[in-house]
Amino acid sequence: MTGVALGLGLIVGSFANVCIYRLPRQESVVWPRSHCPHCSAQIEWYDNIPLLSFVLLGGRCRRCAAPISWRYPVVEALTAALFVQSLATFGPSLRAVQSMVLGTLLIIVFFVDLDHFIIPNRVTYPGIVAGLLFTVALSGWRAAAGAAATAAGLGGVVVLINVVSARLLGEEGMGMGDAKLAAMIGAFLGWPNGAVAILLGVFLGGAVGVCLLALRLKGRREHIPFGPALAAGALGALWWGPGLVHWYLGRVML
Repeated sequence: MTGVALGLGLIVGSFANVCIYRLPRQESVVWPRSHCPHCSAQIEWYDNIPLLSFVLLGGRCRRCAAPISWRYPVVEALTAALFVQSLATFGPSLRAVQSMVLGTLLIIVFFVDLDHFIIPNRVTYPGIVAGLLFTVALSGWRAAAGAAATAAGLGGVVVLINVVSARLLGEEGMGMGDAKLAAMIGAFLGWPNGAVAILLGVFLGGAVGVCLLALRLKGRREHIPFGPALAAGALGALWWGPGLVHWYLGRVML
């Protein structure tokens, strides 16, 4: 089963690359076929095999010899690792499929926001619906209602942060895309794991921001995308959220 998860992850990772490139450009993710971004030559199937084709081509386009971004094999490898980890954590189950779907959406969000400072509605809106459907299938309608409330609550918290930040600092702390991403995370993870995801994201985002400022890689007024931190926090909560909640409650009860 591990080999199946690995192979499927590589294939889905290849499609995730298509989404990462095309969604910010408002292009279809299914048509036309993949092409070189430099010379627009259509990529044949044998040049589009995840990881392997990149190695065989030496990281360059067969037609124009332009360099192929390392982003492509990195995303494919990350998605494959995500699928294997999901299988190892949840076994061959619907819960593992839920983990794979959420993880793939988060990988897409991570790189799109990192590059373009946007979180596409074409990811978050279907993601919210998918998260609620998974919750219904796994835990029933009552749990889905709780997940919907969590989604609305987490999204509302981000909107509130934006309003307060705009009033006090004159600029938004996070964008509306972050609010929709928080809602998607809440729809998938519910309570309390959704809250754990946001807290982890805030911690990671703050830590990265401080480091970038300390190293003078970013100025105080420069925008730092928050989506990647939320995505990383959601993955942490997905796999280790219950353990973190139990650890925290144990510390509080002592």
